[in-house]
Amino acid sequence: MFKSASALAGGVARQGETCGALLGSMMAISAVVGREKLEDKEQYQRAMEPAMEMYAKFKEKVGHTLCQEIHRIRFGKVYRMHIPEEREDFHNMGGHSRKGCPEVCGIAAKIASEIILRLQKEKVGKRH
Repeated sequence: MFKSASALAGGVARQGETCGALLGSMMAISAVVGREKLEDKEQYQRAMEPAMEMYAKFKEKVGHTLCQEIHRIRFGKVYRMHIPEEREDFHNMGGHSRKGCPEVCGIAAKIASEIILRLQKEKVGKRH
């Protein structure tokens, strides 16, 4: 999954859209509770609940779901990652330091792991 999520960086192919950390966490949750067949509407519905929870908690903790708006909140300006000079400026000012994108990724991973662990616990509880 890590490899398949590579192009999510910078708000989907560096376009500043939905945060790749949020999308990656949705992928992780879906890997646990998502449907395996397109026709499985029931499982699709079950997968939406933790996905909506993930979205809401991420937005609450980070302040937004769009990469460019997260930049504005955290760094006071939008860096257009598809422009090499702005991407370099982002890196040079610390965008990839601990308080930049890695912290946002950590927040997303923490929320997703809490949801996934709860889902797994609920699944085990239903078996007994």
